[in-house]
Amino acid sequence: MLMFALIMQACEMVKTEQIPPLIDREVFFDDPVIAGGQLSPDGSYISFLRPFEGTRNIWVKPRGASFDDALPVTNQTARPIMGYFWSRDGRYLLYVMDTGGDENFNIHALNPAEAAEGVIPQARNITNLEGVRAQIYHTSRKDHDLIFVGLNHRDRAWHDLYSIRISTGELQKIRENTNRYTSWIFDHEDNLRMASRSRPDGTNELWRMDPDGETLLYSWSVLERAYPSAFKKDNRHFYMVSNMGDDVNFLSLYLMDIETGKLELVEKDPENRADFGSLVVSDKTHEVLFTSYTDERTRRYFKNEAFEQHYNTVKNKLGDVEVSFFSPTRDERFWMVNAWSDVDPGTVYLYDTETGKLTYQYRPRPNLTPEYLSPMTSITYPSSDGLEIQAYLTKPRGFGKRNLPLVVVPHGGPWARDFWRFDGYAQFLANRGYAVLQPNFRGSTGFGKEFLNAGNQQWGELMQDDITWGVKYLIDKGIADPERIGIFGGSYGGYATLAGLAFTPDLYAAGVSFVGPSNLITLLNSIPAYWEGYSLELHARMANPATEEGREWLKKASPLHSAENIVAPLMVVQGENDPRVLKAESDQIVVALRDRGFPVVYLNAPDEGHGFARPVNSMAFVAAMEKFFAEHLRGRYQESMTDEVAQRLEEITVDVSTVELN
Repeated sequence: MLMFALIMQACEMVKTEQIPPLIDREVFFDDPVIAGGQLSPDGSYISFLRPFEGTRNIWVKPRGASFDDALPVTNQTARPIMGYFWSRDGRYLLYVMDTGGDENFNIHALNPAEAAEGVIPQARNITNLEGVRAQIYHTSRKDHDLIFVGLNHRDRAWHDLYSIRISTGELQKIRENTNRYTSWIFDHEDNLRMASRSRPDGTNELWRMDPDGETLLYSWSVLERAYPSAFKKDNRHFYMVSNMGDDVNFLSLYLMDIETGKLELVEKDPENRADFGSLVVSDKTHEVLFTSYTDERTRRYFKNEAFEQHYNTVKNKLGDVEVSFFSPTRDERFWMVNAWSDVDPGTVYLYDTETGKLTYQYRPRPNLTPEYLSPMTSITYPSSDGLEIQAYLTKPRGFGKRNLPLVVVPHGGPWARDFWRFDGYAQFLANRGYAVLQPNFRGSTGFGKEFLNAGNQQWGELMQDDITWGVKYLIDKGIADPERIGIFGGSYGGYATLAGLAFTPDLYAAGVSFVGPSNLITLLNSIPAYWEGYSLELHARMANPATEEGREWLKKASPLHSAENIVAPLMVVQGENDPRVLKAESDQIVVALRDRGFPVVYLNAPDEGHGFARPVNSMAFVAAMEKFFAEHLRGRYQESMTDEVAQRLEEITVDVSTVELN
């Protein structure tokens, strides 16, 4: 008996040793140590994002200098800078910024040469319009001081076309948009050549813009997709991506003659499995470097032998990782390279195409150790009607392979998709002991027009079945514990969370809805004005709230109207300034549950929109979600948090008794 006890104790020790340590949530969700590296056009400098006085800002250093010697060139305090770019001549850095997540973006510019020790350049708001959403269409190749933008200050629904002089902010109107144009396309000589248009009946069109008029080149229906991708070097032909036609399923690459409108097929997926993915073109020569397609993983098809050799050189040096080239210098001698995998958030290098030298630059999250993280694998399973669903499954390393607590994470959109990649939420949840399922349900993009359109009018129905049957599949395989199933998602994923709890109440033990709509009628009636060109597609894929039939369907598909069926604990998370899913969407479901005496946890960040940008808000939310799932699914939980996060969590936690509907 003693020997048996010792053997069992030894087995338990081995099992315990195999479980990874509990990784601090800040390692996953705090600001990256360094991120967003970019080469200046001439290669003299590297810019990047790093916190300055607690908020993510832009820094700059000479290319060969240490990152420790970099200087901050912005001092944003209210919100972190999410992205930026160099002007073509390298004189300026530009970024966009909204207010509290309202998505009314203004364009800011600064001169990094003004930076010195203790001196931060003054960033200028070069659009400087309140309540206006600026959109950048083109950066001039001839006059590097010019960018071409859309501004919707005359008509909130449609963007007029302007040029802006970066150095002075001087605005010049080029086209007043009175014809429902949704984008403006320029050629290599900065000539406005085309514009896409949304007709009142939902049809989409591509028009040639001539000095003496406009000519229709191409049209496609509301349930088809098409878009121009890039001009060829001759400026007469351009690459068009389209799935237009009753006999066409997958997005394919075409070449169009802008003078005649003649279209010829260039390429479609050689394996006939996926939509056309990306066209990567040299900004120097305008030659195609490679195309790509993504099903379970991404496949690249090289068109340029020299670039393929560089890619293979880097790949051979770095081994079993995915490799992405980005931010080349103007002469394309130097490139930044990111090497990443499902268990590695990435390592960034500098690559010299002349010497073949690869030089380490930084890791965004150096404290995330791949050996403690969990592989993401692709799986397929049949839905309720037999449709095959592709999904990603992350099993928690060290916790065994069977009878695991499961968190389902449906993606947002819903007209988007999940990819094989490093996913912070999936890895965080796996570290806490949960298996994570990320399904590409019908309505997801990338799998062809038929699969995309199979999701039309199926919110809460077959789209939800695609998620539900994934859970059943994992239960039947013995992977998931049927008593410990949770669901969490943002935007449409938040809707799917609410729908899962309302329409399949016996399946889930807990749910977390992050900026998820609860009432599809109020959702569609409150979309931003600048989504006008998109509204007909929303009605076609969901329903029209202006019709009685549409309202009936939307009501049926709205979790709010089945809230009485919810029996699993729910956490609702919202951004006060969200312009897409208004706070009323969260208020409604919270009040419905509160008024029937059902407990609900409610977080609302007053300085956020459709998703959280400030790390302290993200950390507070994740800490609350982690504890919530631990209570109801019995996973691991990190009890500690910083005083700042604890205070912020207290500040954004809403007393549900105070919630009122307007």
